[in-house]
Amino acid sequence: MKVPSVKIPLVGRERADVPPGMVAVARVDRRTKNITKRLNPGEIAIIDHADLDRVSAEELINRKIVAVLNCSRSITGRYPNLGPQLLLDASIPVIDDCGTDVLARVEDGAAVRLDNDTLYLGDQVVAKGTPLTVQAVQAAMIEAKSMVSVQIEAFAANTLEFLRREHDMLTEGIPVPRMETDMTGRHVLVVVRGYHYREDLAALRPYIREYKPVMVAVDGGADALLEAGYQPDAIFGDMDSVSDEALCCGAELVVHAYPDGRAPGLVRIRELDLEATTCPAAGTSEDIALLVADAKGASLIVVVGTHWTLEEFLDKGRPGMASTFITHLRVGGKLVNARGVHQLYQSRISGWSLLGMVLAAVAAIMVAVASSPAGPILATYFEATWHSFTYWLTG
Repeated sequence: MKVPSVKIPLVGRERADVPPGMVAVARVDRRTKNITKRLNPGEIAIIDHADLDRVSAEELINRKIVAVLNCSRSITGRYPNLGPQLLLDASIPVIDDCGTDVLARVEDGAAVRLDNDTLYLGDQVVAKGTPLTVQAVQAAMIEAKSMVSVQIEAFAANTLEFLRREHDMLTEGIPVPRMETDMTGRHVLVVVRGYHYREDLAALRPYIREYKPVMVAVDGGADALLEAGYQPDAIFGDMDSVSDEALCCGAELVVHAYPDGRAPGLVRIRELDLEATTCPAAGTSEDIALLVADAKGASLIVVVGTHWTLEEFLDKGRPGMASTFITHLRVGGKLVNARGVHQLYQSRISGWSLLGMVLAAVAAIMVAVASSPAGPILATYFEATWHSFTYWLTG
């Protein structure tokens, strides 16, 4: 399918001798979840992400970047992934299928120039790709939707295979790591940096104030909690998408290890001179957090940002997501998904309306006092009180 060209807005062309295109700092990383921690507004992201998913696109948008160069195809047609459309809707150009050579040719933090479909380092061409358009993405999505049935069959097969190999996870759970965080009889809030986690965390503030649940974060979910003003009690994960600040915040750390005991995440923990326990188990870190909360006696498990719908399972694009489906069957009796709680109820009275009502009430009280026989007496009293206060304040 031939993709029409998109002209990227020109920046700084005030003189005829200024080269065309936009000049910006480039951030380079194969893994999108790593690069989002280093991106600043106005920079260009160079990634290698086939089938760019929705969560990754939202993180890139939140960083207010000016363009994305993807070494791989942002839509392969395997399934209808949502990321590219979100970037275009946010007016962020996407240069697709640039090839992996650019990862070695451009250093992280280098100043580059992007002109239409070509990336320059100085006067040298270092990458050339295909600019995505709304029409091209829509056409690719229509074609990809025809593959959904194939992906559902593959997902079902993966789930059955996982259930055959790891049926003990469904019937008996997993070995519980030794932890100091007490969850017995308490509500546990498990936060994953997934869809709409910011909005749902904001909507849960009254619940958090009243019930004071145990705050459990999965990898980057720790940064989400800190961003919202909360302190994580425990952090689960392979520790590859969580910031050093979050790891050092004082939360108990549980490194998700492979079933054979290998735990690559421990290397980073030791580099930061921190203590952590390991939890060898199959499945994802999200699954481990839910299973441990269940095994440690949580009375209720509230989840934010976790993967729940078929669209999310496909958009994540990982065969390992079959374990999440099994985990939800295991802990389903305690599980409450906070997805969309921010859309469930919205106050119809704005803050300005409430302020206006308060001011009107105050004015009514003042008029009532002034028109009553006690008005002059109260006025004299308040005047004397004010003079006493100003005398005390000035000494």
